[in-house]
Amino acid sequence: MKTSIVIPTYNEKENLPLIVDSLFELKIPDLQVLVVDDNSPDGTGDIAEKLKKQYSGAVYVMHREGKKGLGTAYLEGFKFCLDKGAEQIVQMDADFSHNPEKVISLLEGLKEKDMVLGSRYVPGGSLDERWAFWRKGLSSFGNYYARVILRMPILDVTGGFRAWRRDTLIGIPLNRVRSQGYAFQVEMAYITHLCGYKIKEIPIYFADRTRGDSKMSLNIQIEAARRVWSILYEYKDLKNNE
Repeated sequence: MKTSIVIPTYNEKENLPLIVDSLFELKIPDLQVLVVDDNSPDGTGDIAEKLKKQYSGAVYVMHREGKKGLGTAYLEGFKFCLDKGAEQIVQMDADFSHNPEKVISLLEGLKEKDMVLGSRYVPGGSLDERWAFWRKGLSSFGNYYARVILRMPILDVTGGFRAWRRDTLIGIPLNRVRSQGYAFQVEMAYITHLCGYKIKEIPIYFADRTRGDSKMSLNIQIEAARRVWSILYEYKDLKNNE
């Protein structure tokens, strides 16, 4: 079964070779990794090309002009992998906040479910103990806020460590997704739920990055809060499938 892992990057020159090496060390059969780079000024794209040569036929690179955002990076990445015949697709960060070893657990969950989510908020899940109290509170509140408004039975709606069955991504209306950042993760979880697909959360430890700079900003957080209300109304036509 062909497995693809999509990794969006922007200024991840230190992390990218390490995360790619870690993924191939898992010995997942027929594994392919797609790096979607938004013209990183630190040379991440060049490093991705070197990895493409190193892992010939198993690493692909998508170079995009300018910083177009997380949401479109994943959407373009999903389409690329589906066109390549991927049967299961994983999305994850490049900065090791998502433990590569947990990819195995995500894929195992796809044997029974349509989408599997690495969750910080189910029993056994946790956040980096080095996070400040306010940061943990903001993350927890953001999830609660979106979950209550959208009435989703998912505890970590903003989590970005996910595995998808091919049929799930084909079956949900990806052409309607407009969000970026946290809001993208919320929107994808919401439409997957509304379309009646089975979702499973597995516990993960979400580590803080040790190399490079975080891409999270106040603007992304504000966009997510605003988008939740738009998402609620944009998908009213899907609610018959709940």
